[in-house]
Amino acid sequence: MNIIAKEIEFPGAFILGAGAAPFQTLGINAEFMPIVQTKSDHKPAVNGSYFAQINPEDGGCLLEKYSKKYNDFGFALLANLFASEGQSGKVIEIKAKGRTGEYNFVTCMRKTLEKHYGDKPVGMGGTFVVQNGKVKVHIMPPEFSSCPLTSDEDVNNWLHFFEIKAPLVCQPVFVSRDPGFDLRLEHTHCFSHHGEGGHYHYDTTPETVEYLGHFLPAEILYRIDKPKETHTFGRD
Repeated sequence: MNIIAKEIEFPGAFILGAGAAPFQTLGINAEFMPIVQTKSDHKPAVNGSYFAQINPEDGGCLLEKYSKKYNDFGFALLANLFASEGQSGKVIEIKAKGRTGEYNFVTCMRKTLEKHYGDKPVGMGGTFVVQNGKVKVHIMPPEFSSCPLTSDEDVNNWLHFFEIKAPLVCQPVFVSRDPGFDLRLEHTHCFSHHGEGGHYHYDTTPETVEYLGHFLPAEILYRIDKPKETHTFGRD
């Protein structure tokens, strides 16, 4: 995270988002919820991140907060990040109660931006709270797959899926359209204070779900280490 802040010429940036936890440090694959104040010339970095892994004892969901034992500011595989000054100010507040269509909360916002701005890409980041209801999440297995995953079906068969309950704090990063950078258009991870978290897919209780979110539009889009070979599966 500190290297990312340096690369985007934003030392001391406050970073939220979703990514893969650093298996090099943890020794396992896990879902990463970065909450990091990166280092600057005047202040050291602060890590308040969470990660969700498969519980080795019962195969369930195990959420942990970073501690001195896991004081790693890195991540692995990929991450979608939103960097800001981390200061108070004006934000966009969105409240929603009940889901009537097929799209999840983040996709609805992204498609609304796409419809309004058309070919102009608009990126946003922030947080939202699932105040009521339950959501479907996934967590990667602790070990990498022994064979290549070459389709959405392969990816879904490899992942572990769970239904977890509110309240949940979610960290979305989304872009209305891809301007040719080979982007993952939306990525959201969530954590809680009752030991559950993971990669957010959608709510499973459309009649009772409630959302409260606060967001900011991004000013600059950075694409770091774009792969030479790419694919489109496993991006939902």
